[in-house]
Amino acid sequence: MISFENISKFYADGTVAVDRLSFSAPTGKITMLVGPSGCGKTTSLRMINRLIEPSSGSILLNGQPTAGMDLVKLRRKIGYVIQNAGLFPHKTVQDNIAVTALLNGATRTAARKKAQELLELVGLSLAMAERYPWQLSGGQQQRVGVARALASDPEFMLMDEPFSAVDPVVREQLQDEFLRLQREIGKTIIMVTHDIDEAMKLGDQVAVFRPGGLLAQIASPVNLLNQPQDTFVADFIGRDRGYRKLAFDLIPENIALDNEKVIAPGMAVSEARLVAGNESWVLVVENNCPLGWYDLEQNKTIVEVADINLGSTFAPGNGTLRQLMDAVLSSPCQRGIVVDEQQQFIGTVNIEQVFSLSRARVMR
Repeated sequence: MISFENISKFYADGTVAVDRLSFSAPTGKITMLVGPSGCGKTTSLRMINRLIEPSSGSILLNGQPTAGMDLVKLRRKIGYVIQNAGLFPHKTVQDNIAVTALLNGATRTAARKKAQELLELVGLSLAMAERYPWQLSGGQQQRVGVARALASDPEFMLMDEPFSAVDPVVREQLQDEFLRLQREIGKTIIMVTHDIDEAMKLGDQVAVFRPGGLLAQIASPVNLLNQPQDTFVADFIGRDRGYRKLAFDLIPENIALDNEKVIAPGMAVSEARLVAGNESWVLVVENNCPLGWYDLEQNKTIVEVADINLGSTFAPGNGTLRQLMDAVLSSPCQRGIVVDEQQQFIGTVNIEQVFSLSRARVMR
């Protein structure tokens, strides 16, 4: 557990970065710090490993004050992941990961073996071990940064906007991979983010900071959405709280899916119209994987892939009501596509059905 007890940080010019901060980050859980720019999130994080020294108060790791610890030993207890990974450009991926294990006394052989194990753990192939950071994508560099932080097997991890420097698609992949990794390793993690959706997705609890380094509210994502403490928290979370709440409700196992009529690319449009009946939009699948919706009112003779509407998202059958709602709202015909874990098509739902489910959950 990481505990803040009445922590403040102020500077000689009178600036108060953090003001009497008290909260605990539970063992084995993820605590997210969010708030507007300049509210003290990163300052609070850096006071844990004493990159910034507190002006007053105490920070404790499992009940031990950090102020009395040897600085080097303290930092070796804590994994630290920053934006843009911060890798050594002159070292290979393997040696970048191994460096923290070496600092903790591991032999070079043991450190390199650990690095190879961690490469696979964070979803990278062993073929990348001898590459250099400049040969990796931004998402791959962030994975290496996480692996390096884990190489010394720290009990605690600090993460400062680790996924903010990559594009949205890679960011979502990294978030999913991170949650999978946390289920395996169970570290005590504090992460700073400016993205409220990321905080809600990753956090076991979320701490919302006010300007001036004041803690506005700390709660689980669901409680934060259901019961914001005041207008500042409510406004910061956003006015689409009802939609965000759907991310915490799974699609019912007994949901009735429609047996959608489907066509294949390359089919004659005249034949596709016979399949679709009275529908103007028909779903195109290939090897039972959905590609998207096709508008039969187009003046075409053959169903070409280039003419398929690609704007729809596909909801996993074991996913959330938010994903199901998004699939419906992104569909040109208001029918949401549902797939299994192998991205195989299993059916559709209509907008009235999804709204009925969502309204029931939001009003609970």
